[in-house]
Amino acid sequence: MTSLPYAQTVTLRGRRPRDLPVLRRWLADPLAEWRKWDAPYFHAASTTATLQAYVERLERTPTRSDERVIDVDGECVGMVNRSQEEPAGGGWWDLGILIYDPAHWNQGIGTQALSLWVTATFDETDAHVLTFTTWGGNERMIHAAQRLGFQEAARIREARMVDGVRHDSVRLDLLRREWTSSRESPQSS
Repeated sequence: MTSLPYAQTVTLRGRRPRDLPVLRRWLADPLAEWRKWDAPYFHAASTTATLQAYVERLERTPTRSDERVIDVDGECVGMVNRSQEEPAGGGWWDLGILIYDPAHWNQGIGTQALSLWVTATFDETDAHVLTFTTWGGNERMIHAAQRLGFQEAARIREARMVDGVRHDSVRLDLLRREWTSSRESPQSS
């Protein structure tokens, strides 16, 4: 694993009231670029309705421990989330990450945010294994996870249809001991 240089300060934090307009703008826009990469195989109309309901929930409820804002130099640029796979207490957590504005892509922000989220999830839960699921066309996300030590655990061939083209569904995983070991060994540059 290599160390990555970051020009920005990336942190994860709870949602603040000032984040809501940013989140509302990005989540409510049916033409936002991020939608082409985050599960684009779901029907746009149902996704829009789901996201509108999600924005309404964000406006009504405080931050939950299973989601955080990705903050870059004081600005909300995305969110991370996690959910426990059944049965509860089994030690399997699935992670998600989304950076809304393409201006923040390809700068290592997602990799750093995912690294922080992996650390937080292992620190705050009983997680034994973390998974991350995406589609084969989202190569940036697959590479970010692999840079952190995630390994491909499953590939369901041609399971997702995006713009008339079949893509694989890809699930990556990372064990707690692998993460701990990678943090204890000297980093190469």
